[in-house]
Amino acid sequence: MQALRGASFARGLGALVPAWLWGSRGRPLALARAAGALGVGGRRTPARREPRARALGLSAAAVVSAAPRPLQPYLRLMRLDKPIGTWLLYLPCTWSISLAAEPGCFPDWYMLSLFGTGAILMRGAGCTINDMWDRDYDKKVTRTANRPIAAGDISAFQSLVFLGGQLTLALGVLLCLNYYSIALGAASLLLVITYPLMKRITYWPQLALGLTFNWGALLGWSAVKGSCDPSVCLPLYFAGVMWTLIYDTIYAHQDKKDDALIGLKSTALLFRENTKWWLGGFSVAMLGALSLAGVSCAQTPPYYAALLVVGAHLAHQIHTLDIHSPADCWDKFTSNRTIGIILFLGIVLGNLWKEKKTDEAKENKDSRIKN
Repeated sequence: MQALRGASFARGLGALVPAWLWGSRGRPLALARAAGALGVGGRRTPARREPRARALGLSAAAVVSAAPRPLQPYLRLMRLDKPIGTWLLYLPCTWSISLAAEPGCFPDWYMLSLFGTGAILMRGAGCTINDMWDRDYDKKVTRTANRPIAAGDISAFQSLVFLGGQLTLALGVLLCLNYYSIALGAASLLLVITYPLMKRITYWPQLALGLTFNWGALLGWSAVKGSCDPSVCLPLYFAGVMWTLIYDTIYAHQDKKDDALIGLKSTALLFRENTKWWLGGFSVAMLGALSLAGVSCAQTPPYYAALLVVGAHLAHQIHTLDIHSPADCWDKFTSNRTIGIILFLGIVLGNLWKEKKTDEAKENKDSRIKN
């Protein structure tokens, strides 16, 4: 019955996923800093001149630009024109859903669509919460003064009502899952509400973001299996947290000077010139945890080949990183979407390989019996 109730809801909202997930030319998230971008770990992007949207473009920015003018402030408040944040929230869900698939089968496409819709809604809710917390900061900074709440396009009351609407729709998505997953998903709400504040009280806001953004690594598995398997879910969740520490520390180096002046904290300010050593450690921990999750799932060669590619990507990313160049930090940050997609494909192919191995083993066994 839950699936039937969710089917009509997913068909309506699922149509929104492709345009907002497939990107707006690599624009990143910026939770606390960008004029219109959700920044990981409460960061603001440097001011950038946006390209003029093409009339018939299919990018997320073009979709927002083509929307009715009264709706555009709300769409920008959700950062629907900057989908990289949705990708980084969504990809750990795809890993978990794919690992939970039956051997030799593709991941559940209904679950992938449902979680994609949920990622859009929850990322939008996180952006709204962040802008409500930071509206006084944003008014004092030129590049963030045109945010919908800071600029007065949306009042505090309107943003609160809008947040309620987003959370209600997200609850509708959550209710399409089993009871275990409903409780597990509801447990993440405290993280969603509080993590935008962490940059004010600790030098580890990236850790708080990692704990929040990778909750889908737990939820995806439970949505398919009915409960969490600690031997798979915990290493996968830990790997996602390490991944977030990597990409958001890189991202934070763009704004470290402004952060120091404003009084905000980050791992970039904490690590300083030792950043590459820390990133290397996080990468080793991430790959080790992913290997452990693969062993627990009886994964096959394509999965471990994907881990090698991911490791090479991380090594190149860290080795060539220039922490004093905001443009380079931006490029390295956005390239992490590629890491997530490579791992997703490796999981899918590794799962399909299981069927091939099973069939070959069965044929060999039958052949031995006949002989």
